Amino acid sequence: MSTAPTATGGDGPVPPPRTSVPGAAASPSIDGTEAAASSAVDGSAAGAVGGVDWPIGVPAAEPVVADVEPGRVRWDPAERRARASQSFWTAVVGVPAIFSVLRLGVEAGGELQTTLLLVANVGPVNLLAGFLTTAARLLSTGMVAVFALGAVLAVSADRLPPGTRRRPLFARWADITPAWVVLASFLLALITWPLLYLPLLLPAFVAAFQLRPGRLHERVAPRVLLIVALLAGYGWLVLPTLRDAVDQGGERLVLALIVVPPLLALLIAGPLPGMVIRPLASVTEVAVLAMLVWAALPVISTPVLPLTVTTVGAENGPTEDVRGHVVTTDDVNMVILQEQGGVRYVPVALVRAQVLCPSEEELPRHRLRIHDFHVEDSLLEGLGRRVRPVHRIDAACRTPG
Repeated sequence: MSTAPTATGGDGPVPPPRTSVPGAAASPSIDGTEAAASSAVDGSAAGAVGGVDWPIGVPAAEPVVADVEPGRVRWDPAERRARASQSFWTAVVGVPAIFSVLRLGVEAGGELQTTLLLVANVGPVNLLAGFLTTAARLLSTGMVAVFALGAVLAVSADRLPPGTRRRPLFARWADITPAWVVLASFLLALITWPLLYLPLLLPAFVAAFQLRPGRLHERVAPRVLLIVALLAGYGWLVLPTLRDAVDQGGERLVLALIVVPPLLALLIAGPLPGMVIRPLASVTEVAVLAMLVWAALPVISTPVLPLTVTTVGAENGPTEDVRGHVVTTDDVNMVILQEQGGVRYVPVALVRAQVLCPSEEELPRHRLRIHDFHVEDSLLEGLGRRVRPVHRIDAACRTPG
């Protein structure tokens, strides 16, 4: 009898894994070696299995070999979700920090000493406030795009056979993101996007939450009435703007942005064909990355400090307008980062006047309004202009031709 130990449990001995069936011919084991056949079988007392005496009537465990593709590692679903969550939050936290540092470098014109001067005088609170006011639009755009595309890819991948394909990255991000985060991203976009682009949130919201028309009502007639009522309300809201756009002419982009998104929202929800999921996932990931890079260039180049025109000169003498951004002011000098480059130290005693000026990007390009809100203003900007209307631009702010 063999002296090999046998595992025991609460109900008796537990069968060890075996490499062959008792009484059968020897067969190759899992690692490719030949398993030794049983030398003898005692029909009255016990049987020998793999060199271990085993009672008759107790089945021995068969080896279980996972059908895994050679050279491919199968990740645990929980580990995949954890890795996707880490990558998502790393992007959400790390991108704003990187953008803030890059903005200071661009603001300084790429000069090391000027960059150090800005770092020493621009506090983290001011830098964060400047980033949120200018880059919140970019951040919300990226999140809305990821959640909308991720939800469509996720519901499409769920229709495929299990284990057929690896889930797309955006689909995994959409799976691990709480619903309140998705809602918060849409609310951030609602208050920071220009009114001209707000209609794009309609198909994005429908895609992110998979709001199919069938979910409005189970019967067809009430469902159609609800859709018509929603479109009528939207038409009442934007009809005056559409009339002005048609009368002014050359506003095709405005017309497309107002008319197309509500119609697209009726068709965007639902799964996609399985054959287009993988190509579409790759294309959308590259497209979203390219869009963010393209939209990030203006954000990085947006000044951190306010633009001012400072009138400098001695009493009863000629004056000079210094156009630039005030970095800091002490009892002796006012440090101005000039718009055309370079740092200028102006004695405080020579400062005669100073006005705040808008940048060229803030000047309106369209003459359209939606119920007293300019189409290029966000809801926050529009409400702010109602509280404190825009003042006339000072003549000193106009750059010489």
